[in-house]
Amino acid sequence: MSAMKDLTATNKSIDKGLLQTTELYEYLLETSVYPREAESLKELRALTSTHPRAFMGTAPDAGQLMALILKLINAKKTIEVGVFTGYSLLLTALTIPDDGKITAIDVNQTTYEIGLPIIEKTGVKHKINFIESEALPVLDQLLKDPENKGTFDFAFVDADKDNYKNYHERVLELLKPGGVVIYDNTLWEGSVVTPEDLVPKSGLARRNAVIEFNKYLAADARVQISQVPVGDGITICSLL
Repeated sequence: MSAMKDLTATNKSIDKGLLQTTELYEYLLETSVYPREAESLKELRALTSTHPRAFMGTAPDAGQLMALILKLINAKKTIEVGVFTGYSLLLTALTIPDDGKITAIDVNQTTYEIGLPIIEKTGVKHKINFIESEALPVLDQLLKDPENKGTFDFAFVDADKDNYKNYHERVLELLKPGGVVIYDNTLWEGSVVTPEDLVPKSGLARRNAVIEFNKYLAADARVQISQVPVGDGITICSLL
């Protein structure tokens, strides 16, 4: 009987805690997210929506939560792995102090340049050091300088999922105690609970990489974590 009660309580909790309809998600966006979104972010989000890979842009509800965390930890020195058109980059630049700095890494400068005019118009480009490169060599180079270790307040990772574990190990060395790293797409369009034989072959490797990474984070005693169902799923980690 006790086990049955526990199962019933769990099911009730699940039913209560999920955004189960598109209408409810739209309500959240229209009521709490869009009214507080900076005009420059709205402009960049609209511009990104015309790109063939617009799905790669940061979801505005995830961005809103990220901005809140940046403020709560008084972030000033940050790193971003994966930039795309720069929505999350612009959001970070708008949130951190005027003398704050962002090391932004992406293999494709062309997509970064889509949002660059908006970033420049907003007056925050001086906070950004954009590096066109694969991320691992840049992270390794940063770690070669002892002055970089344990000095970053915040990191946002939204790049190739196969390397999330590798990014995690390096980012933790760069973060100061209490620093925060957020990983995007940790629910991967819900495919993490889709049977493998129903997942398109083109996305199976990435889906499996996300599942393995989620297990990896759950077992990592170095960080406190919270996996949050906003956007495509984000996992927030605070270095203990």
